Amino acid sequence: MAHMVFCVRNKKEMEGLDEPPFDSEFGQKIYKNVSKAAWDEWLNRQKMLLNEYRLQPWLPQAQQFLVEQMEEFFFGSGSALPSEFVPPEH
Repeated sequence: MAHMVFCVRNKKEMEGLDEPPFDSEFGQKIYKNVSKAAWDEWLNRQKMLLNEYRLQPWLPQAQQFLVEQMEEFFFGSGSALPSEFVPPEH
């Protein structure tokens, strides 16, 4: 049976992640409150942030920035897009 959560991003009961994304208290918080669909949204946002800010994810400063953005994305006001970001046209 799927792990179900009340998703903080989508405000409804949805399928949750298969396991916590990190071995930490924050990872448990995400596991208990974030759906797979919302996690996929975050992965796309994270990719955009890495590209727009030219972050090097192995650096501690970049990791801290991404954690702050993730916290805001799921549990804050949603995190703002970079001012220079232009969404791709389809």
